Amino acid sequence: MIRFVVALGLVVLAALPVSAQTVQLVETETLSRTHTGLPPVAERVPEEPYIVDLAAKGRKVGKHGGDLKTMIGRSKDVRLINVWGYARLVGYDEQYQLKPDILRAVDEEEGRVFTLHLRKGHKWSNGEPFTSEDFRYWFEDILTNTELTPTPSPFMLVDGKLPTFEVVDETTVRFAWDKPNPNFLPSLAQARPPFIYRPAHYLKQFNPKYGDPEKIEEMVREAKVRSWAPLHNLKDEMYDASNPDLPSLQPWVLSAETNDRRAVMVRNPYFHRVTTEGQQLPYIDRVIMNVVDGGLIATKVQAGDADLQARGLVFADLPVLKRGEKSRGYTAGLWPQANASAIAIYPNLTVNDPELRTLFRDRRFREALSLGIDRELLNRVLYFGLGQPSANIVLPESPLYSEAVAAPPPYDTDKGNKLLDEIGLTKRNAEGIRLLPDGRPLELIIETAGEDAIQIDALELIKDGWRELGVALFPRPSQRDVMRSRAFSGDLAMSVWLGYDNGIPSETMPPVERVPTSEQFLTGPAWGAWVTSGGQSGEKPDYEPVVKLLEANNTWMTSENAAEREAAWMEILRIHGEEVLTLGTVQGVVQPVVISNSLKNVPMKATYGWDPGAQFGIYRPDEFFFADSE
Repeated sequence: MIRFVVALGLVVLAALPVSAQTVQLVETETLSRTHTGLPPVAERVPEEPYIVDLAAKGRKVGKHGGDLKTMIGRSKDVRLINVWGYARLVGYDEQYQLKPDILRAVDEEEGRVFTLHLRKGHKWSNGEPFTSEDFRYWFEDILTNTELTPTPSPFMLVDGKLPTFEVVDETTVRFAWDKPNPNFLPSLAQARPPFIYRPAHYLKQFNPKYGDPEKIEEMVREAKVRSWAPLHNLKDEMYDASNPDLPSLQPWVLSAETNDRRAVMVRNPYFHRVTTEGQQLPYIDRVIMNVVDGGLIATKVQAGDADLQARGLVFADLPVLKRGEKSRGYTAGLWPQANASAIAIYPNLTVNDPELRTLFRDRRFREALSLGIDRELLNRVLYFGLGQPSANIVLPESPLYSEAVAAPPPYDTDKGNKLLDEIGLTKRNAEGIRLLPDGRPLELIIETAGEDAIQIDALELIKDGWRELGVALFPRPSQRDVMRSRAFSGDLAMSVWLGYDNGIPSETMPPVERVPTSEQFLTGPAWGAWVTSGGQSGEKPDYEPVVKLLEANNTWMTSENAAEREAAWMEILRIHGEEVLTLGTVQGVVQPVVISNSLKNVPMKATYGWDPGAQFGIYRPDEFFFADSE
């Protein structure tokens, strides 16, 4: 029930007006399992809640109750509850169109002025009002306070300038830039959103501008931090789900029952979504995340220890998962991954090693390595021929797809050897491994996060092709945090990771993932650090293709229409394709998703992606329910 209106340069993104009185609200019959002493549902939901028409979506009307069990490999992955809950100011629907969610409406003028309309009567999970003050506190007391935010997020800057912020009234705020900011709304819909609002009523107690200085000093000592600022940041964890006292707008919130081995999330009794039948969502009372060693997740799923599981499962687990379907009452669904490649290799072009840095920045070297990957073999051996060779550019389902740009090269070690000879790597040792100019053998260590055994299997297959090129490959399992830390420090030469999360972009989606706008850009983390810090750390991009990437991204960021955004995207994809900045393998691979047969409204056919999609998020887990709930 969404409409777009364009008139005189004004775009309105809004839900059609509807109030809580439009539907006959019914009380959550299992509310007493998680809460007591609450006001009736009519006083808990906004005056104009988000109305969900389940029948129009092809879904069943459910019933409240039950605990959804799932598993995570690390205690910090409890933050996934804020990914899967996917309550956003604006969010993507299943057709990847932006729609209001927490917001009632958004007015956009000339791509640079955004007026956000809140839902009157909306409340935080603790029952306190959610108002424009929560946006004001974030903008004036967090974003523009250098003690809390040394460097503003890039999505808030246009030409290095923050917007003008205005509180219009209790339920309306406005952000206005001098020039267009097409990155603003899509950023709000990310799997890890920026949260441009905060529970001011809660956080003010940690801020000496509002709180009691003596109490703040006492809390600083108890938290064993240096000052009020790190204390405030410690308490202000909107994404990490590490503070059970922090109010939330998500469908489930962290409870005090949580420990290092078991996280318990309970329903938000003030959640803003309501069905046309008057049922307040979410249906499920609690989400329980058990911390399990990653190597045991598939086995424990087979034993029936999860109601919904994708995390920690890989394609190679399918035989194990299928064996438990009948006896344990679940179905192992297959969701195509949205990644541009199931597995990709990322050479670090800002690596500290000067010899490798020079080599990695020679396009011919990267092209030679790509030619040495037998993608058809990888597809047959690892994915039973169900995928397609991939260059980690973009999937055919994307409106930006071009076969000329995105098609990977065929396996051709003869051509690869000629390119390496052309570079000057003509000397070899007794084992046939080429020698670097300083006499060292050309041995490449590729580090993995140690979370997906199939990455090691892929590297073992790639090793043979690279050996024919005279390049030795050595996989090194590590941990995600360690691998990323080594990448940021420049000690990591190459890494293997998932391909780009968004393999199905449109011109409206930010291209930042393929541009060094953060340290997560594994092709050049030091460049990303420089951009993120405004030149205060890292390295200024000095490699021409990457400079062009940033120029194209800047064009997108300042674009005034769809044609300009599409042209910028196509330039970015062209550079990636021609320069072989990453080494893709296979695309179209499926993600196993185990779904309990008693869990309803979970799609059997869906796409599994991070951004956009938030994994389960766009399919609205708050609408999932148990058929046998009591």
